[in-house]
Amino acid sequence: MDCRKALDEAGGNMDKACELLIQRGIALAEKKATRVANQGIIETYVHSGGKIGVMVEINCETDFVARTEQFKALAHDIAMQIAAMSPQFVSREDIPPGTECDPEAACLLLQPFIKDPTKTIQNTITETVAKVGENIKVRRFIRFELGY
Repeated sequence: MDCRKALDEAGGNMDKACELLIQRGIALAEKKATRVANQGIIETYVHSGGKIGVMVEINCETDFVARTEQFKALAHDIAMQIAAMSPQFVSREDIPPGTECDPEAACLLLQPFIKDPTKTIQNTITETVAKVGENIKVRRFIRFELGY
C-alpha cells in the first residue's frame, strides 16, 4: 500500500517513488531510535580458514523480531563486516577523547557496507528498521585474529 501511495505522489515516476519510500523509512527509523532495545541475538562468524572470528550483539525491541530472517541476515552481514573491515568502535560516540583515528574507518556504523559500498552500515540498519518496524542497535562486538 505504501508503494502505491508513493507512486501516486510521484506521478508514476518509479525513481521518485523509491526516493519517497527511502525518506519515509529514514523518518520512521528516527522516530524509533529512542525506544529501548533489550532483546536481540549474538551472531558469530568465523572466516574461512579459521583465522578470524567475530561475535556481535545486536539488539531490537522484541524477541519476535530477533527471530526473523531479516534480523538474522542483518546480524550476519554485520559480523562479516567486522571480520573484513576490523573496526575498533561501534560509533563515533565510543571513541575516547584524544584518540587519533579516522572515524569512518574506525567506527563500524560509519563504514561503507562491504556488500554495497554506496551505503554505510548505519544506512543498512535504518533500512532494516523500516522493514521490521522496531529499533535496532549494535551494542558491542569483538574480533579475534589468529596471531595478534
